[in-house]
Amino acid sequence: MEPYLKDPQAIYEASFAIVRERTVLEGFPAELHDVVVRVVHACGMPDIVTDIDASDDFVASASAALRDGAPLLCDCAMVASGITRRFLPAGNDVMVTLNDARVPALAADLQTTRSAAAVDLWRDDMAGAVIVIGNAPTALFRCLEVIADGAPRPAAIIGCPVGFVGAAESKKALVMNDAAVPCFAIQGTRGGSAMASSVVNALALSCTGHTR
Repeated sequence: MEPYLKDPQAIYEASFAIVRERTVLEGFPAELHDVVVRVVHACGMPDIVTDIDASDDFVASASAALRDGAPLLCDCAMVASGITRRFLPAGNDVMVTLNDARVPALAADLQTTRSAAAVDLWRDDMAGAVIVIGNAPTALFRCLEVIADGAPRPAAIIGCPVGFVGAAESKKALVMNDAAVPCFAIQGTRGGSAMASSVVNALALSCTGHTR
């Protein structure tokens, strides 16, 4: 077997050094660099930068919300699990409603997926929240629908659902949303929970001054 690194700090430092060497950050504003680096680190694909799309006010709005203690509303447990709680600047709540007992009946009534129906249970917590979607395109579509219908406006939406049915379309809808909610998206079919949570971790690290 080939020799390999075993020291955690050495692995961490080498990994991020390689990411920064291989990632083209030109074209992104400086405040987004750490987010882009974390996304590349999460997925192992430096070319993902071609799919990254963020509004000019995303970092400022999402970071301010985190510092103010805003909750994180996540579409699935995998996204929530990927958020490193010790990084969060204000002990922010990390919420997932997908497995709420009310969701199956609500999904049947709305004739939609459980992921989309779970979004309807966010309404009381959406004002000023940071929404993090890394799995279900229907959750992102539904989020945009309830905002358009008058639900409280979140501080920011991180939209990284993955897949071949609705993923690209939902993220295109996000960046074009009429409510002009600050947003971050991985355009196209790529995405996933790890990338979605990495965006939160990068923002939280910046807020708190942690290095890892």
